[in-house]
Formats: sequence, structure tokens, C-alpha cells
Amino acid sequence: MLTRGSPFATAALTAVLVGLFSSPVAAQTYTSCNPLTSSCPADPALGSTIDIDFTQGGSDLFTSSGGTPTYGADGVSFTVAKSGDSPQLISLFYIMFGRVEITMKAAPGAGIVSSLVFESDCLDEIDNEWLGADDSEVQTNYFGKGITGSYNRGQFNPAANNQGEFITYTVDWTSDRIVWTVGETVVRTLTFDDAESGQYPQTPMQIKFGSWSGGDSSNSEGTIEWARGPTDYSQGPFSMVVQHLKVTDYSTGSEYSYGDQSGSWQSIVSNGGSVNGNLNGAGELTTTAVTTAVASTSTANVPVGGIGSSSSDSSSSDLPDGWVMTSDGKVVPSSSATAFLSSSLSPSLAQSSAQTGLESTSIMTSDDGQIPTTVTTVWKPTSADVVTATGVPAATAATDTDGSPQDKPEAPNSGAWRQLSVHPWLTTVAMTATLALCIVL
Repeated sequence: MLTRGSPFATAALTAVLVGLFSSPVAAQTYTSCNPLTSSCPADPALGSTIDIDFTQGGSDLFTSSGGTPTYGADGVSFTVAKSGDSPQLISLFYIMFGRVEITMKAAPGAGIVSSLVFESDCLDEIDNEWLGADDSEVQTNYFGKGITGSYNRGQFNPAANNQGEFITYTVDWTSDRIVWTVGETVVRTLTFDDAESGQYPQTPMQIKFGSWSGGDSSNSEGTIEWARGPTDYSQGPFSMVVQHLKVTDYSTGSEYSYGDQSGSWQSIVSNGGSVNGNLNGAGELTTTAVTTAVASTSTANVPVGGIGSSSSDSSSSDLPDGWVMTSDGKVVPSSSATAFLSSSLSPSLAQSSAQTGLESTSIMTSDDGQIPTTVTTVWKPTSADVVTATGVPAATAATDTDGSPQDKPEAPNSGAWRQLSVHPWLTTVAMTATLALCIVL
């Protein structure tokens, strides 16, 4: 559990996400490093499930771009108020096949587009897009390898009153098919065989969602027409609101890389896991939102979805504290903080651990190799990698002798707690790091 406000919160997150994503890209036309033509850094894997309640604030598993998302009782809002606004959140991880559930209201307004996008480094893409001019439908789409010779892959599917009520939309993506769902209704299924030849999305994807103005005068006539613009900003502001997001990675491991330049899913290599190793979606990490965890934004106009500029100007100012951007466009943990793992058990939770079948690991964080200053505890069920907002499985939460739930022990520098799932391979890394620290000391 990480305490809100701890200067080492992001450093401890490296135990789950070893490295980060390449800089944001405009869909289908630009990527900072295309693995089909170059040797590129590996992509950090989610490797489990995250479940985020945005009504409680933001999550530092995402970074923002193109504008500043705002947080309130309804969730996170992506507001377009003027030309150039295109606020979005971009995941700091990739999934290799998986499922995304998003509960949201689309933004109103002619020319305004709300989007949910899966996008890979080689420009495979899966889209949901809601046009503000019509609150009765959602457009579903897909692209492969950035090929846009035709835009005939899109379909408009029913999604009644999508601006007036919160609706849960699901995209379930496997090596065989993509299923789009609105509420409880499947509105479209695309199989591998039915996709245009070589165009089925099948490489590790980032998740992006937000709003933008397709009807802006700076866009092409075709884009403005598609977005049913032009956009009249005097009628705004226009806001997309996301209440809840759940992302499941159907593969496991710490990072994904391309074994060759074929772009096929069979060529993808998982470090420390396997592709399709989590098809049952067993692993789950419930993140506690932190109201102050909103990354600063760039000024680049990088709309999500299949329409937008051909480049982006992401910079280090876009990143959460504790992360830096390398010269090749990758975002990596800052070297100013180091996480060390210890096998010690938190005394106050030792008894409940034995009762509930939990394993725990203490995380000690230190600054620039100095004596550890913060100790937090990560709890992991021995039977299933599922952690809830209290740090223990929902089905086996510890109780006091009178049957009431046990109070959660206060973490150092107390504040909002964050849950982390520690993968088994970290044990070796932890022991090595701890030994190195002991030698230095």
C-alpha cells in the first residue's frame, strides 16, 4: 500500500510496471518507434486487471495529454471549450489481448467526438467513438498497421441517450475476435477471418480515452463532415464524463516485445509470462484514486481516435512525478528513488494474514541510496491475485473477534492507500537489491 503524498509512491509502482510507454501518437499515422521497421524498447505489460473508480479522483496508472481532465463526484471530465482542446488519459501500460469496460457519458455538441481507443506501437487500433451531434449511437472501428486506404471498417451501432445517462461499454479483444457491447447488448462482433486481410489488430495496445473537436476549422473538410461539424464553441463547453474503468490484460508478464517484424500476435514475446496466459482474467488490482494525482499536460493537439494530426509533441512535462522520458521516447522510472523489497511481515497484520491466506511483502523506499525512509506493505492472496481497496480480498476480508471488519492499520505518512500486485519474479530482483544495499551500507 502506498501512502498518498509519499515522494516514493511512483518508485514503488515500478515493482508492477517496469518501464513505461512510448510517447503519445496520433492514430494510424505516426509512432515514435515502429517495431515493424525498427528495433524498439519493450512495452510495459499490465499483466492483470485494474479497476478504477474515477468518482474518487485520478489514477497515476494514466498520464494526460492535450488538456487537463478534471475530477468531481461524477468522475473524470474531458472538456472541450476552445480550438485545440483534446484532453485525454493514456495508460502507462500495454495489454496483449484483453477486455476494457468503461462507464461514461459522451460529450454533446456538433463536431465534438468522445473516444475510447486501443492503439499499438505498430498502429493496430480498435475504436469506440461517440459523435456529439447524435446521442443515439456509437461508432465502432478497427485498423491494422496504420493502413488507412479505406475508412469502410466503421459501423454505427445503437447507444440510446448516451449523453444523458451513464452507460457501460465493453470491448473484448482476443486473437480470434473483437466483441463490442453496449450495456448488456452485443452490438458488433468482428472475427479474425472477417477482418480485411492483414488488418486484424493483434499487437500490444495502450488504452486512451478522451474528447476532441473533429469539427474544428483546422481539420480537413472530410474530418469536419465525418464529425458532423463544424464545431460552434460558443455553445460549449462540451464534456465527456467517465465514471469507472476496468481493464483486464489477457496475457501475463512484465513487458511485451516484438520477436520479429511480422506484426503477428504469434511473434509477440512476454517477459516473465505468456501471451494469452490470463484468459480467465483472474488477476485483479483495485487502485485507490488520488484526487491530486493529475499529471500536467502538454500543449500538443493529439486527439484520440482515428482522426488527428500526424505527430505529437509529448514532453517530460506530461509525466507523473518520479518518471522521466528518455531520448528514444520511452518513459522510465527516475533514478532518484529506489525500491527495496524485504521479506518481513507487518506485525500488526501478521495474524490476519495467517487467517486469510495472504502473503505480504514490505516495500522500503529510499532516496539516492540513503537509509530507507518509508515502509509500506503489499498484500497478495496466496490463492488468487485479487486485492481490494482495503488491501485484502473482498471474499476473505479479515474481521475482529466480534465479527466486525478489522481497522486498516495506518500507513506511514498516512493518506489514501494504493494497492499493488507483486509478481513472483520480483522476489529475485528484491533479494539482489537488498543484498546490494547491505554491501553498500
